[in-house]
Amino acid sequence: MPDGFLASRQPSSSAPLGAAETLPALAGRALDCHRAERFDEAIALYRSILARAPGLAVIYNNLGHAHAALGRLEPAVASYRRAIELCPDNPQTLCNWGVALADLGRLGEAEAKFRHAIALDPCCAAAYNNLGLILKEAGRLGEAACAAEEAVRLAPRNPSYYDNLAAVRRFVAGDPYLTSLEAMAQDCASFGAAERMHRHFALAKAYDHLGRFDDAFVQLLAANELKRRQIAYDEAATLAGMDRTAELFTSDFMRPREGLGEPAAVPVFIIGMPRSGTTLVEQILASHPEIFGAGELQLFEQAIEAVGDTLPARRPLPEAAAAFSAEHFRAVGVRYLDELVPRAPAAARITDKMPANFLFAGLIHLALPNATIIHVVRDPIDTCVSCFSVHFTRGQAHSYDLAELGRYYRHYRALMAHWHRVLPRGRILDVHYEELVGGLEGVARRMIAHCGLPWDARCLDFHRSERPVRTASATQVRQPVHQGAVGRWRRYERFLAPLLAALGAQSHR
Repeated sequence: MPDGFLASRQPSSSAPLGAAETLPALAGRALDCHRAERFDEAIALYRSILARAPGLAVIYNNLGHAHAALGRLEPAVASYRRAIELCPDNPQTLCNWGVALADLGRLGEAEAKFRHAIALDPCCAAAYNNLGLILKEAGRLGEAACAAEEAVRLAPRNPSYYDNLAAVRRFVAGDPYLTSLEAMAQDCASFGAAERMHRHFALAKAYDHLGRFDDAFVQLLAANELKRRQIAYDEAATLAGMDRTAELFTSDFMRPREGLGEPAAVPVFIIGMPRSGTTLVEQILASHPEIFGAGELQLFEQAIEAVGDTLPARRPLPEAAAAFSAEHFRAVGVRYLDELVPRAPAAARITDKMPANFLFAGLIHLALPNATIIHVVRDPIDTCVSCFSVHFTRGQAHSYDLAELGRYYRHYRALMAHWHRVLPRGRILDVHYEELVGGLEGVARRMIAHCGLPWDARCLDFHRSERPVRTASATQVRQPVHQGAVGRWRRYERFLAPLLAALGAQSHR
């Protein structure tokens, strides 16, 4: 199980729930469900246990863990809070609470929980690791490296901690941490698949730091192969969904529905592929005093699904949206704003940097006709290689196989070309990463103008911003713009045949 799950009892029963069922039997079934990632069932069983025995802190902890696994962060926080009220000195529950708070963007509160856990147990490696992660997000990179090093010192055979360390400090020749990683690589029998995957990703970063690019990519191939085995990805369904979106959202469909959505101009959608420069664009925009950077949000898709649930017949996207009336599109916009605006009520603009919202550009236009849409584009091969280099915390199932990644990219670009054809001219501003890092001020001025705001020179000092950044680019955007990542793929060219073949003509753009 993931860190934070407390198995208080061994599984003991699979009988149906009944009034005569003992608490150990209920707990056993709950743990069975939890281990099998049937979290809704586990939650129901945990609640049954707590109805009979409301003082079990370990059950509240597990309830919080199950809620967090489903993305229900507020209920998770409430469950952890109750667990700590019942058992104040449990560092593991404090860590879990801190993780949920961090996922809600409440980094100050999360830091306090991790530091409290460390005070209770100075040998709690997980607390140091989690502390390092949020310090990285806050831009406190020196402190983050110290916390990550302490996590490694306390748990020297946990490869994921080395992976996190490599994200905040460079490995150098003779580095003792690299020596430890390489020693672990000789002992495969002692590690599970997930641990081996983290070790490969960590070694890839280390070798890349040392300029050993062939060695780095060999590690990436091994890491991604292990990750791909662990996930379910239906490529055919994913690509067909993009194709159906283009087929449904034609000019004839869009034209009579335009201008009928919620008219607020607050949202700024930053869309594209991950690792294309979306974090950099948000950091520049959020340095403007009238713009708040909200990060990657799932709010728009959630708003679509909530409105779709009101239809007589429940349908998946994109078919559900094709059945929307003008009132439904407006309702999507209202629901989205109800969740977005409270994050920064005084801001003139609020960015939503969920790259996958490119799937919904047509819907955004209909639901929020005055919202800003900025599409960030980077060299296709650089984008894909950068995605392949990252172990994403969630989603991005298409990123762990070079051929699948190339085919996904090709469909993404086809869908974006479709949106440019059917949406009004100039509705979407394309920002090319290579132009941005080659001429920051000119591109930044265009972006601010596209947002309908006056220019502010503070946008050029984006790297000085202290706002938290919760993406794989958290360290890069703390630096001034540079062109060091342009053409990075050429270091690994001899490994990229599957990607280049899948990209086809896109690889030449």
